[in-house]
Amino acid sequence: MAVKPIRTVPDPILRQKAKRVKTIDNSIQKLIADMRETLMSANGVGLAAPQVGVSLRVIVISIPHQDQKNDEYCLINPEIVRRTGERAVREGCLSIPGYIGEIKRSEQVRVKGIDTAGKELKLRAEGLLAEALEHEIDHINGVLYVDHLESQDKLQKVEPEPESKDVSI
Repeated sequence: MAVKPIRTVPDPILRQKAKRVKTIDNSIQKLIADMRETLMSANGVGLAAPQVGVSLRVIVISIPHQDQKNDEYCLINPEIVRRTGERAVREGCLSIPGYIGEIKRSEQVRVKGIDTAGKELKLRAEGLLAEALEHEIDHINGVLYVDHLESQDKLQKVEPEPESKDVSI
C-alpha cells in the first residue's frame, strides 16, 4: 500500500468522467488499498480514484464513529438509483483544500455498485454516508461540490487547524 498524492483543482482529471471498471484484478485491488491508505493519511471521509490520478469509477468512504472505529465502504462502478429529500450541508473536499461551501444534498440516497469481490452491492444511506456517496459519485462524473454552490458567497476560506504543541515530560 502507498499514500498517493491527492490531485487538486485545476487538475483536468478531476473534470473527466471516469471509465467503468471491467475486471477486478490485482491492479484494482492495489488501487483500492492505496486509496484507503491515502484517505486515512489525509483524515478524509471519502476519496474517488480520479483524486489520486486514476480515471476509473472506484470510491472509498470511511465514516468515523465516537467509538474510534470507522465504517468502511468501497464501491466499484457506483451509481445513485434514488434520491429523496433535500438538506443544506457544509462540505469540503480534499481536492479543494482550504475551502468549505454550503450546498444542497439529498437526505437519503440509494446506491448500487459492486464490491471488491465483484458482487452486486446495494446501499440505502442517510446523513454523512449519503452525503459522502453523493460527493464521491460526483467526483467520478467530473463534478465538484463547488459546482453545486448557489453563489460564490456560499464558499468560505478556512484556516488549517494549528498543529498540537503537546510536550512530553
